[in-house]
Amino acid sequence: MARHGKKGYAFYHIVVADGRAPRDGKFIEKIGVYNPNTNPATIDLSFDRALDWLQKGAQPTDTCRAILSYKGVLYKKHLLGGVAKGAFSAEEAESRFAKWMDQKAAKIQAKTNKIGTDKAAVEKARLAEEAKVNEERAKALAAKKAAAAEEAAKLAAEAAAAEGEAEEAAETMTAAEEA
Repeated sequence: MARHGKKGYAFYHIVVADGRAPRDGKFIEKIGVYNPNTNPATIDLSFDRALDWLQKGAQPTDTCRAILSYKGVLYKKHLLGGVAKGAFSAEEAESRFAKWMDQKAAKIQAKTNKIGTDKAAVEKARLAEEAKVNEERAKALAAKKAAAAEEAAKLAAEAAAAEGEAEEAAETMTAAEEA
C-alpha cells in the first residue's frame, strides 16, 4: 500500500511491488485504492488483477490482506484451490462465492443504513435542543419586553399625574393672580 494525501487525511494506493522496494517507491502495478477517511471506508479494487497476483504467489501485507478478505479475493482464491484439488466443481464454487457476496453486500448496506439513521437521529436531537433553547430565549425576551412595557406605562402614568398636578398648580396660580 502506497500512502498518498495530506497529513492527517491519508488514502492509499493498493499496489503490487517487489518486497525490497520502499513503501512509496517503485511498484509493478496499481490494483486499487483504499480511502479510510469515509464511513464506511471506500475500497476500489480490481478484483481480477488482485486474484491473478495472489495466484502467482504475491504475499499481501497485513492491512492489504484484510482489505482483500473484505472484498472476497482471498475467499475466491480459497474456492479456486478447492476446485483445483477436486473437492467440488467450479459451478459449486461460483454459487458459494455469489451467496457470500450477497451476504456481504447486505451487511454493508445494513451498516450504511445504520449510519444514516444514527446521523438523522443526532440531527433531530440537535434540532430539538436548539428549538428548546430558542423557546427559552423567546420567553426571556417576552418577559423583558413585558417588564419594559410595564415600566413605560408606569412612567407614562407618573408623567400624566405630574402634568395634572402642573395644570392644577397653573390654575391656582392664575386664580391667585386674578384675585
